[in-house]
Amino acid sequence: MIRFAQPMMLLLLLLLPLAGLWLWKRRRRGLRPRMQFSSLMLMGLIHHSVRSRLLGLPTLLLLAAAALMILAMARPQSAWREHQRYTEGIDIMLVIDVSESMTAKDFQPNRLEKAKEVVKSFIDGRKDDQIGIVIFAAETFTLCPLTHDYAALRQFVDFIRFDIINGNATGIGMGLANAVDRLQKSKAKSKVAILLTDGENNTGKIGPITAAQIAQKLGVRVYTIGVGSPGGVVPMDVQTPFGMQTQMVPSQLNVEELTNVAKMTGGQFFLATDGDSLEKIYKQIDRMERTKIETGAMQYYDELAQYLMFPALALLLLAFVLEHTWLRTFP
Repeated sequence: MIRFAQPMMLLLLLLLPLAGLWLWKRRRRGLRPRMQFSSLMLMGLIHHSVRSRLLGLPTLLLLAAAALMILAMARPQSAWREHQRYTEGIDIMLVIDVSESMTAKDFQPNRLEKAKEVVKSFIDGRKDDQIGIVIFAAETFTLCPLTHDYAALRQFVDFIRFDIINGNATGIGMGLANAVDRLQKSKAKSKVAILLTDGENNTGKIGPITAAQIAQKLGVRVYTIGVGSPGGVVPMDVQTPFGMQTQMVPSQLNVEELTNVAKMTGGQFFLATDGDSLEKIYKQIDRMERTKIETGAMQYYDELAQYLMFPALALLLLAFVLEHTWLRTFP
């Protein structure tokens, strides 16, 4: 897009036709000196040469140069936009239960493998956010600190197994406290922990409510996801004297405690009873926790006057050379 910074200067272009008309009349009236002859009869026999036909060219060149100079004084500018994208990222810690109860087969192939599949899909849907992973059972372990490297995150998710840490107990409070500690050092305006578990807290020095109080003070919002059917039974591989057998075992999910943890921190509790509902829950959290993006545009202008001044000077020089050499008149 082209614009003029001083458009009022363009009014001077209206004077050019008047200047051209004045020069033409001046020439016709013979204001310039001419040689006098006793008779003009022989002049009619003279054919007009190219040179004689171009005697008015210097004047036209002067008018063209003047037009270019006026356009240059109007300061033509080319405009262009530079779009800037401002993002307010979210730091997210994924807190995943890897205790033995996560081997239950009410999710296919089991609860943990289905959770890993859904978590990877969640990671793929994020942009501009830092994400980390904490796993917990009887102990807790930071599998991956906060990072923007989503490819590495997916590899860490694939690495999650039941034998990484002791899975004989479930320390929900310790796992959440570990994630909150990681988020404590974050400079992001929005900090979130997504806790997934299928049991109730039965070990650890820090309980879920205490961990939630710490998260509340540090501005960490906690979403809790309970996996399974509270009060029901689930198929699970159990070691027996006759080898590994699938038996129906009670589900120990503490819905009330997980709900309180979420409410205390401004989050929300979700119950996943099968693989489809677990996928929907992560998609819902994904929609709720979106990165704030602001797009702005800066307008820039490039000055174009120099591209007119140089041709104008060239036309002036050409007019001067022609008028004093090839198109020179005498006297």
